[in-house]
Amino acid sequence: MKVLIIGGGGREHALAWKISQSPVVKKIYVAPGNGGTALDNNIENIDITDVQELISFSIKQKIDLTVVGPEAPLAIGIVDAFRKNNLAIFGPTKAAAQLESSKEFSKIFMARHNIPTAKFATFKDTNSAHDYLQNNPAPIVIKADGLASGKGVVVAMTDEEAHEAVDSMLSEKIYGSAGTKIIIEEFLEGEEASFIVICDGSTILPLDSSQDHKRLLDNDAGPNTGGMGAYSPAPLVTDEVNKKIMDQVIIPTIEGMKQEGIEFSGFLYAGIIVDPYKNIKTLEFNCRMGDPETQPLLFRMQSDLFTVLFKAAKQELEGVEINWDNEHAITIVMAAKDYPTKPILGDEINLPEMQNEDTFIFHAGTSLESNKLMTSGGRVLGITAKGKTLEIAKNKAYDILRKVELDGAQFRTDIGKKALN
Repeated sequence: MKVLIIGGGGREHALAWKISQSPVVKKIYVAPGNGGTALDNNIENIDITDVQELISFSIKQKIDLTVVGPEAPLAIGIVDAFRKNNLAIFGPTKAAAQLESSKEFSKIFMARHNIPTAKFATFKDTNSAHDYLQNNPAPIVIKADGLASGKGVVVAMTDEEAHEAVDSMLSEKIYGSAGTKIIIEEFLEGEEASFIVICDGSTILPLDSSQDHKRLLDNDAGPNTGGMGAYSPAPLVTDEVNKKIMDQVIIPTIEGMKQEGIEFSGFLYAGIIVDPYKNIKTLEFNCRMGDPETQPLLFRMQSDLFTVLFKAAKQELEGVEINWDNEHAITIVMAAKDYPTKPILGDEINLPEMQNEDTFIFHAGTSLESNKLMTSGGRVLGITAKGKTLEIAKNKAYDILRKVELDGAQFRTDIGKKALN
């Protein structure tokens, strides 16, 4: 079997790494890939991002399955285009991907189908947004409507921060077209969990639980990022909480889409806030695996990921199960200097020798240039480890991280702290 993976981040490196372990997979291409996939003898990077060129490549190379990693290709309809050419691809259609590509669509959909979420209002006009904030003081959340690489959310803890966020998105257009419309929603108290399922249009297969860390700095301080670390499983997601998420969020979403004539096939990610009384509300939907949640999840997965995704793409997911090892896994993200505002790129990275199967470094913003590993993105590496306890896994990961040489590297020192407490 030949597999094509679309994307070039840490999530895609993890997908390629895991799929390469399948005994039936003989060749993996990643488009465009990164320095980590370039260094892997089982993987070949291809410098193609155009959808029609990817289709031509897939036909020529007789690709058996394409897996879409990031959100942007889904939003422009790569799945629809591949299917028109009778190419097997795993991911949601353009219509289904609106759950992520438009916050407004997602919020109105949730309201229509009684899926628990924060109260909200949508604005295009700066003055109207400011007026709304006068009557709805901080803490409050401001979100760009469109795709902003995980950075289009401001959790404003003061009124001043809230008004500044409105101006920066609507007047200064810091997120471009993604921020021409904004969502202002109530701030929800609680702890956030990542809940990801695989769906083939009707059958839903949940992955194990995980938890992300969005803020740049320790103790959830600083600006929101694409994610600074994650671990799996998440103690927050008890059996009771798991059932609530499935019954109140995931199943109503898949069935609601179907009622509206949209079949959802792909990864569905629900960001869930869990309050102290174990009540849940939906923060957001993503239509792909999370990054960095993918890394610890796949590090714990014992099943053949390719077989699962291939069956899902063929709408044959019924009866499929995923086995997970009982160990805990954690990923610590190492980011470039000045991330997330204006990350410094082009710095050389020196990695330590990896001698343990319980540790791995997934690459995100890296490139291989003249046999040197260089930074090419804000989030650079995902140092990943597993162990019998989360404490053991955490210590292993930080031991490896401290041996990485990268000038100005940023990372949090408290990934996993909530679970350990």
